[in-house]
Amino acid sequence: MILQTERLYLREMTQEDLPALKAILQDEETMYAYNGAFTAAETQEWLDKQLARYQQYGMGLWAVILKETDEMIGQCGLTIQPWKEEEVLEIGYLFRRDQWHKGYATEAAQGCKAYAFDVLGAKKVCSIIRDINVASQNVARRNGMKVVDHWVKHYKGVDMPHDMYAIEKE
Repeated sequence: MILQTERLYLREMTQEDLPALKAILQDEETMYAYNGAFTAAETQEWLDKQLARYQQYGMGLWAVILKETDEMIGQCGLTIQPWKEEEVLEIGYLFRRDQWHKGYATEAAQGCKAYAFDVLGAKKVCSIIRDINVASQNVARRNGMKVVDHWVKHYKGVDMPHDMYAIEKE
């Protein structure tokens, strides 16, 4: 276990989490900000990328486990992401659609922010969010973040405007 909150604990994902990950990444509505659901191959690539991040950085997107049921309901964690000419420490989150509007994303993101500041000694964390992803923008705001920059990222051949939400350690 990496960290825990009142209702959740976060741990590294394993290959055994692939079915739970498919329920998130292969859902068309959940993946609207990515311009559509992932294929089975893209979902495996996503998992492989997280496993590689754990080895390289000691962090990545972690499985979010609901304590009450011990099931994986989402992913949230810390990743190094490119932003313009630099790399930034990002809190990312993505949850199964039937778990939306229960406060889990905010709870997990706040736990990751505390981990970044208190365990990793980070001075700043951010969340990079597509301009149409209002739900994720709201999570970032509840995590104390404010918009500090804008950038158009190119993904799957599409120009996607993104905002960087950030907060610095007090």
